[in-house]
Amino acid sequence: AHDGEGGGEKNGFEGRGSGTIRSGARPGRRGQASVATRLGREAQALRASAGQEAQATDDVLLKIADVKSKATELASLGLDPVGTREPGDDLGESEQALVRGIRAAGEVLCEGLLEREVEVKLLLLAALTGEHLLLLGPPGTAKSELARRLSKVCHGRYFERLLTRFSVPEELFGPLSMKGLEEDRYQRQVHGYLPTAQVAFVDEIFKANSAILNALLTLLNERLFDNGAERMEVPLLCLVGASNELPESEELDALYDRFLIRRTVGQVSSQGLRDLARLASSGTTTRQFHTDEAPLSLEDFLSCRDRAIASVEVPDRVVDLLVQLREHLQDKCEPPVYVSDRRFTKCVTFLQVAAFANGAKEVSVYDCLLLQFVLGQRKEDGDKVLDFVLENISSDPGILQNELSLLGVFGRACRVLQSSSGDTSELLSECEALVSSLRGQHESFNSALELGFPHLRGSLWYSPQQVASAGQVLTPPMKENLKKIEQLLEEILMVKLCLEGGHHAEVLEKLLPKRLKQYEKGVSKTA
Repeated sequence: AHDGEGGGEKNGFEGRGSGTIRSGARPGRRGQASVATRLGREAQALRASAGQEAQATDDVLLKIADVKSKATELASLGLDPVGTREPGDDLGESEQALVRGIRAAGEVLCEGLLEREVEVKLLLLAALTGEHLLLLGPPGTAKSELARRLSKVCHGRYFERLLTRFSVPEELFGPLSMKGLEEDRYQRQVHGYLPTAQVAFVDEIFKANSAILNALLTLLNERLFDNGAERMEVPLLCLVGASNELPESEELDALYDRFLIRRTVGQVSSQGLRDLARLASSGTTTRQFHTDEAPLSLEDFLSCRDRAIASVEVPDRVVDLLVQLREHLQDKCEPPVYVSDRRFTKCVTFLQVAAFANGAKEVSVYDCLLLQFVLGQRKEDGDKVLDFVLENISSDPGILQNELSLLGVFGRACRVLQSSSGDTSELLSECEALVSSLRGQHESFNSALELGFPHLRGSLWYSPQQVASAGQVLTPPMKENLKKIEQLLEEILMVKLCLEGGHHAEVLEKLLPKRLKQYEKGVSKTA
């Protein structure tokens, strides 16, 4: 049938004549030539487009390779192991003398004692901080000997008592003054008793009854004693309390909290019994401790805390660790470990003194390992504190924070490069800050691993066994995190190089496909 109104379908190719080519009909020669020409042009256009795409792809690949190579090279710069300064190098002459005196005092206190290195260090640290030490353990483990030695090293007045359930206040605070009673004054003769002592040892301290307890609490915390109508200041530097067991009565909780540092003392180990026998055979175990050495004066002990507070900084990293540790103990441990506000604030001063004694100008996270002897209500709580601090040191929450910052910078960089407009100066500044932060973390981790944890080995407060044990726990996760830091450093340098080179967003997206997926997932969640 011929084409008419509404008749037949057009093939889509119009002929040169007045008619049209019917569907299924063969075109003429000119029609065939026209079709061939058009198809040829389309094929040529497709080949040109494919060539342009291939060329564009090649350009992107070249830029990707170039950026990756430069980022790897830049990331490796400055990542060699670096040495650490010796403690006390930048201290004044008087501070250096104090640091040397503290180390010498520790050696004097340890002389002739076996397996009591940790207890001696804690006793010395308690005295320097102006705090009290609680020693828990069976009789015959040299608890009273430690306190006597401290009094002789610091040349302070010494007081010692054993409490029983029937002890009366006169045993600690002195008898009533007969002359005062004659004059209608309720006063005690305190000379030679606890209110005038500078170093004291009270055995079975949790046997204290309510008549003793009230006065003892004020004396320990505020260093004040109410002698009749007169409130007097007491010169107490450090009181060492001893007990065979933890307090069971709630009325003793306040007394227990007054002891900032707590340590469980055990018997000499089986491995050390031979050495103990040799000490006994030489008469060392029965000989009274005496020293003519005076590595530290009483004034040095009394002034150490104020000097530490004035000269030692507490960085944000340590503050964050303290806050997280308290939250962990009270909210995530079972049973919860209560940390009073008083104990929390005293922890800060305690760490400042520990750092000052090592000749440091700021508290280190490694100093926080000492908190195992400060925070906790039961013996096993110390292990919880130690585990948390070690995990915090090895993981460093700052790594996660830097990774999140990298993701944010990556997303904004992609948008800026996609639009080919916008100011990149702010993004470049953020890149520089991230590079600096990651390099600092790398230096800290790398130095610790390569140099065998110098902050621990060079510390006065840790024994070789403690250093070795901590190193075994810290090394594996720190090695893994070191690799992660290196990867993050390389990635942020890629972002920086793309911004500096003004590359298209496609280059950055193909360089960091993992970050692209994370960013898109985050955007979709907020949409």
